Amino acid sequence: MLLGGNGQLRPSIFAEMSALAVSTGAINLGQGFPEEDGPAEVLEAAQKAIRDGVNQYPPGRGMPVLLEAIAEHQRRFYGLTFNPGTEVLVTAGATEALTATILALTSEGDEVVTFEPFYDSYAAIIALSNAKHVTVPLRAPLFQPDHDDLRNAITNQTRLIIVNDPHNPTGSVLDRETLELIVELANLHQCLIVTDEVYEHLTFGFRHIPIATLEGARERTISISSGGKTFNTTGWKIGWITAPAELIGAILAVKQFLTYVSGAPFQPAIAVGLGLPDAYFKHAAGVLQGKRDLLAAGLSRVGFEVTHPQGGYFILADAAPLGFASAAELCRKLPELAGVVAVPVTAFVREGNRSAYASLVRFAYCKKMESIEAASAKLLALRKT
Repeated sequence: MLLGGNGQLRPSIFAEMSALAVSTGAINLGQGFPEEDGPAEVLEAAQKAIRDGVNQYPPGRGMPVLLEAIAEHQRRFYGLTFNPGTEVLVTAGATEALTATILALTSEGDEVVTFEPFYDSYAAIIALSNAKHVTVPLRAPLFQPDHDDLRNAITNQTRLIIVNDPHNPTGSVLDRETLELIVELANLHQCLIVTDEVYEHLTFGFRHIPIATLEGARERTISISSGGKTFNTTGWKIGWITAPAELIGAILAVKQFLTYVSGAPFQPAIAVGLGLPDAYFKHAAGVLQGKRDLLAAGLSRVGFEVTHPQGGYFILADAAPLGFASAAELCRKLPELAGVVAVPVTAFVREGNRSAYASLVRFAYCKKMESIEAASAKLLALRKT
């Protein structure tokens, strides 16, 4: 659910499009859930935990086996050292981590800066916190922020800078110069950085750089990620936060009144996943890159103008060359026209800023190859339309 212009809650575009996929039998390239299960070792670990009776409330901070695995993951991949007992927190997915963080660390009137387009939950959570949402635009085709826009947006009124990297919905990966500027501005204005890094292992030819690794960043950065995207277990909702102990304590004070805890048998299973060899992570990214390329080729054949994302689950396609000026109107007709569901990028943009993104459609490629091939063939019907 999202806050509408009158302040009332309304269904999210994902709920609307997924319901449309179910009611019409269309291929769902709208919502970012994989159609294939994750690694057998991870699935078997969850089954074993259930058989072994790991079915009751886990500790509020998370099970020690997962806290330790998260801390080791940060050390192994990024050289970051965190105390698993005080600087790591397990959450009900990354969305709860973001919710608890924003609610815990902002007060009415504080400013929260995000890039735009932005994952739709950001706006809803910021509104619930009574903070002010300030955005920095990402423009096609590269979807990188203008540095002057960043300097103008981040001020002494800024409390949090939310950095989604790799980015949903555009698939862009921020360059080091931009990340360093964000850290510089955060230090200058004494604000905190919140990173949403759920696609950290799913980049294509670009190495993910966590902001917390940059000089002057660790002590003011709250890093958020999850196991759902990396291990094809989005329904398990196992996320986490790494941050300095005092920030974890403040976030936990809010988190305990949201879900309290989650997913007891899934926590040791995600710990197994985090310990998989490097080859798994490279293979997962490589397979997803192949799916990206397959969908990009299919959309190009249809006549869309296509971007090539650097990471994540999604590809943006401009429907204007096909004669569709409004992606929102097209997406609501797409199941009937072509038997496919997608999401308009305007769903990730505030009402007054939508004109620059009006004809852009987001398609998910985290699907089976045969689903992508079938959707590409069905979408050829748009050329006749």
